[in-house]
Amino acid sequence: MGLEEKLPSGVLLTSVEKLAGWARAGSVWPATFGLACCAIELMATVGPRHDLARFGMEIARNTPRQADLMIVAGRVSQKMAPVLRQIYDQMPDPKWVIAMGVCASSGGMFNNYAIVQGVDHIVPVDIYLPGCPPRPEMLLDSILKLHDKIINTKLGKNRDRQITDLERAKLGMHPPRMTV
Repeated sequence: MGLEEKLPSGVLLTSVEKLAGWARAGSVWPATFGLACCAIELMATVGPRHDLARFGMEIARNTPRQADLMIVAGRVSQKMAPVLRQIYDQMPDPKWVIAMGVCASSGGMFNNYAIVQGVDHIVPVDIYLPGCPPRPEMLLDSILKLHDKIINTKLGKNRDRQITDLERAKLGMHPPRMTV
């Protein structure tokens, strides 16, 4: 005999964190940063076949101050890296980043001085999307995984504690080497 059985039908019980996460996941607005051939696949995702509008993301924001998701599609040159960082810094918190394609994730086949070997050297990346170029279905899958991550994100002091616990767990997996 729990509390759920005593409540009338139609009453929903949840936590404020889950409700805020659900609302945030349903209102993600992307700032696209299309730099190469992956941008064509990003544009195809917005089209009628894949319909990014199902997730409330049909309008790409022209200003970073209205966006909370940056999709970096394609290779990032050394010249473009400061611009990418400036746009990321202008986005309001909380903000998320998807590295779309192998060039954005690791530099791809362009192992030279002009291309940044992974956008994670410039901005923190939440989801890495492999492929050359990745299909629109893969981008939709990564957006759904990002939605799960957003829904399960803690708030306030709980978020700080969650980040600290994750950092400790990662350090425990790979302890730093001590030189004597």
